[in-house]
Amino acid sequence: MHVPDGFINAPVSVAAGVVAATAVAVSLRGARRELDERTAPLAGLVAAFIFAVQMLNFPVAAGTSGHLLGGALAAILVGPFTGVLCVSVVLLMQGILFADGGLTALGVNITVMAVVTTVVAYAVFRGLVKLLPRKRRSITVSAFVAAVISVPAAAVAFTLIYAIGGTTDVPIGQVFTAMVGVHVLIGIGEAAITALTVGSVIAVRPDLVYGARGLTTPLKLRVNGELVDTPAAEPVPVAARSHRKVWLAGLATSLVLAGFVSFYASANPDGLEKVASDKGIDAKVEDHAAADSPLADYGVEGLTDSRLSGGLAGVIGVGVTIVAGTGVFWAVRRRRTPETQGGPAQSGPSQVGESV
Repeated sequence: MHVPDGFINAPVSVAAGVVAATAVAVSLRGARRELDERTAPLAGLVAAFIFAVQMLNFPVAAGTSGHLLGGALAAILVGPFTGVLCVSVVLLMQGILFADGGLTALGVNITVMAVVTTVVAYAVFRGLVKLLPRKRRSITVSAFVAAVISVPAAAVAFTLIYAIGGTTDVPIGQVFTAMVGVHVLIGIGEAAITALTVGSVIAVRPDLVYGARGLTTPLKLRVNGELVDTPAAEPVPVAARSHRKVWLAGLATSLVLAGFVSFYASANPDGLEKVASDKGIDAKVEDHAAADSPLADYGVEGLTDSRLSGGLAGVIGVGVTIVAGTGVFWAVRRRRTPETQGGPAQSGPSQVGESV
């Protein structure tokens, strides 16, 4: 759903830029409550993983494909404020290095793909986890539903922006119907990826999932026919719970997806491109300012082998994104003090809905 230059007029693009800049500023401040020295690198990894998976367009209808937006996934794994920053970093790298998404439309893209998806998804997610039983499966189900809803919500947001500042005279009702219709289908793919990823992390390290914090329940023992709480476990020292294995596994997965699996992604236009072509809203699209980038269109300039060119571009993209993301998150992180080393956030794995 990367909006190119020329879809939205200059005044509305500027206004969207102001909205996006404000949201990023607020998120930078809010991320301090979500990040510390140990979770900042993991947030950088989430940004890199989103970049990699966005290269994997999947077919959703005849002649149309879709790809992950990532707002729901980022919000649930690392928190809503950090989630906005994760997707924003990805969009910035894509726009500058790969000529994907217009530079004058960067504010529109951050507003639609980072802010709207993250806010909507996390609001839905939190509402569901309060209603569902406190079990790990409830986290995964909530993540699925939140992701499904976040994608058409982004489509609605784009349609509203286009209704105000679109550069072509196309009936807005047609744009709305087409955008929401195709992005409901894309949302199902987004939900499957999000639920699978969140479920996989919960299975091995539930303590790393931001959306699962505060949902712990004590283990139960049956004594004389009654369930009673077990004694509280001693907190696991921070140093004993290294994130290195998770980080390395996530990095390896991102590199494989971007460097190899992306070659097999659908070549069909994504939902926005298809609607734009069918409805004529791309009549005034402009050439990308970074069209001469050596990595434009996710290929390395000078390499004639398409598999090697695309794979190397993907690997470079993952590397640049994880460095840029980790740098941002490390800069805004909350500094630990000796007194906070053994706090609740550093205790052992959550026992979500478990009993014995």
